[in-house]
Amino acid sequence: MLRQLEKVEQKWGGANTLIDQWLNHRRKLLIKYCQIAGIPPYESTENSLPEITTVKAFCDELMDYVSEGHFEVYDRVVTACEKNGESSQSFAQNLVPKISETTDMALDFNDKYTAAEDDKGLYQLDKDLSSLGHAMETRFELEDKLLEVLHAKHS
Repeated sequence: MLRQLEKVEQKWGGANTLIDQWLNHRRKLLIKYCQIAGIPPYESTENSLPEITTVKAFCDELMDYVSEGHFEVYDRVVTACEKNGESSQSFAQNLVPKISETTDMALDFNDKYTAAEDDKGLYQLDKDLSSLGHAMETRFELEDKLLEVLHAKHS
């Protein structure tokens, strides 16, 4: 996911302040994800779960990212597509609900782990992180398609 982000940053970086900010927030989210999941280069030296405070900090980043997409970025991109043709508008309007499907997974993860009181609440973390990782990957691919149509047809 980080390699894909680098490609996206190279492609659209600098084109728009909002997009730059959003991609920067995606990078922060992915780094925190890799840290709590123990994915290189953030592998844990011990076979232990991350601290609950670390997981909750990740949940905060996750909710910030999801909210920023829904309440700032998507609206602006869809509006730009609406101004620039029916096919772009239709494409954007079909993508946003698909992206929203991944939001449910993020919200469920957040609800579960922000409610956890101690490390005992982390026993399913690996499984839940794996499922969330798949949802995030799907979300990022869909978001990138949304940016692609905006960039390809309207830049």
